[in-house]
Amino acid sequence: MSNINPIISSELLAGQLSNPNLVIIDCRFRLGNANWGYEQYLISHIPGAYYLNLDQDLSSPVTTHGGRHPLPDASTFAKKLESMGIILGETLVIAYDDLRFAFAARLWWLLRYFGHEKVAVLDGGWPGWQGNNYPVDNTTPSPKSGNFLPQPRHDWLVNIETLKQRKDLDNVIVIDSRDSDRYRGEREPIDPIAGSIPGAVNSPWKGVTNEEGCILPEVEQRGLWANFQGSEEIIVYCGSGVTACVNLLSMESVGIKRAKLYPGGWSDWCSYLVKG
Repeated sequence: MSNINPIISSELLAGQLSNPNLVIIDCRFRLGNANWGYEQYLISHIPGAYYLNLDQDLSSPVTTHGGRHPLPDASTFAKKLESMGIILGETLVIAYDDLRFAFAARLWWLLRYFGHEKVAVLDGGWPGWQGNNYPVDNTTPSPKSGNFLPQPRHDWLVNIETLKQRKDLDNVIVIDSRDSDRYRGEREPIDPIAGSIPGAVNSPWKGVTNEEGCILPEVEQRGLWANFQGSEEIIVYCGSGVTACVNLLSMESVGIKRAKLYPGGWSDWCSYLVKG
């Protein structure tokens, strides 16, 4: 079911809560407090939802290079998915957060990268679900048994060496997904050096949604990417390969399927610029 809509409404999800083939995953997180999302999850979440943590579950340990959120180890990630009852290619997975897809889109991209297409992100996220007075719960579901054999799509990725070789080619566009002031090097709250990859253009990830965290109408999304349609290759990055997935989600939703992720992002790129 590769043509599944990458966005699902609260209304549609509410009607699917009793679906035995559905797994809901809460991805709420804050970069400044790694435990915050799980604490919020324990207080209240969508009924039946499991929780995955950006640092612990959706990333692997940080090293000198590779960025602040390296992609998770395939077998470790697969075991976590299996413990939630996910069956590769069969289970419908719905991811949500409370920050305009910032972390749910990472899970959406990861699942598809590892070969699982049946995944969507909740439009409006947790605030939208609550705002519509849909049911909530505070119980943690029991572990289940799944079957997930990762089938990574390595051609969806670009590493730093490939990026250096390709970024200046006429038919390649590199998109920086961070806020514009970080792209311009005026502000850098996380990484040791401010700036952006030479030659990159800027399309902030927050531009995909409105202030309520709902995805923009299709015509507006198409407008975001209209200037890049002629490029043979689109490479997307952010600080550490997380919020770039929001832009990839938008592209996928309007039929742009050739975009690749530089998962190390600026945090990987600038790690080679830091003088030891």
